[in-house]
Amino acid sequence: MEGLTLLWQETGIANFTPGQIGMVCVGLILLYLAIAKKFEPLLLLPIGFGAVLANIPNAGFNDEGGILYYIFHIGVETGVFPLLIFMGVGALTDFGALIANPRTLLLGAAAQFGIFATLFGAILLNLIPGFEFSIQDAAAIAIIGGADGPTAIFVASRLAPDLLGAIAVAAYSYMALVPIIQPPIMRALTSEKERQIPMGQLRAVSRKEKIVFPLAVLSLAILFLPAATPLVGMFCLGNLMRESGVVDRLSKAAQNEIINIVTIMLGLAVGSKLSADKFLTVETLGILLLGAVAFSIGTASGVLMAKLMSRLSGGKINPLIGAAGVSAVPMAARVVNKVGLESNQHNFLLMHAMGPNVAGVLGSAVAAGVLLALVG
Repeated sequence: MEGLTLLWQETGIANFTPGQIGMVCVGLILLYLAIAKKFEPLLLLPIGFGAVLANIPNAGFNDEGGILYYIFHIGVETGVFPLLIFMGVGALTDFGALIANPRTLLLGAAAQFGIFATLFGAILLNLIPGFEFSIQDAAAIAIIGGADGPTAIFVASRLAPDLLGAIAVAAYSYMALVPIIQPPIMRALTSEKERQIPMGQLRAVSRKEKIVFPLAVLSLAILFLPAATPLVGMFCLGNLMRESGVVDRLSKAAQNEIINIVTIMLGLAVGSKLSADKFLTVETLGILLLGAVAFSIGTASGVLMAKLMSRLSGGKINPLIGAAGVSAVPMAARVVNKVGLESNQHNFLLMHAMGPNVAGVLGSAVAAGVLLALVG
């Protein structure tokens, strides 16, 4: 009888808490969104599965010696995984559209306004009982507005590791919801006539320009914002491997094997932080709310900057491309193209939107550097 009692006490049924059951359900919802709805499946699937594993009682996944414990401390707490992903993204990125139309850098910069607006919003939440965000917490939450998951994780691991799970889930959730969140904002801020504006074909960009560009970007980061160089440097390394044409094996490894393995590990590490004792708090709800506000402000500020540029250029720029200034690559650019085609079936904006989209990646890295330099 005593043996049966001991066996019962070791079962999951006897040890599950309501919070753990709730978080397992959250993990299953993330799996559903990844598999059935195809919302950022490459990350939501391992994150969701990691959340399930992290909330299994007596399994020890998050305890010292558990696999999730080591994955998180080796890859995320050190900031290695986000940096490796940035290298892979750099190897996958073509800067041609940005080089051909450098004015779109302004759109990538404007879209980062959501980050700094949300920084003050997070601080103001402290006026509400139950919220106690430090300036470091507020900075980590604000980076969600850049719609860049690896950057959000990198900054959160440096400034607010206790909030990493909530910040990562919010960042990737809003990245996955780009096709739902952005179009209403884009339509509300532009007229039908503006959405119909055609844009001319971009000029051809030489191989030499594409090789010089990542080196120039890194040089500027070194001179003016060294705190951003971990992210910018790895991004530029990946891009240089792509454009140099002399290390195809390394470039392909960064684009495929390396980024795929790291994505699995990063997803599990983020999911490990979705344990009931750390995630089910009023602060988490505040983070999710602020993340939505940050992303919406970033989209709106990009569109408004594009409207201004359109008027100054005599109507040569379609304001829709400003929405791609957030760094959800390439999903935001695809959404811009889709909304543009709804108004003008012959207006293909994808390549024009890739300019601000790539600029948004650099912009979010720079914004992260600024926050780390100021409050890190």
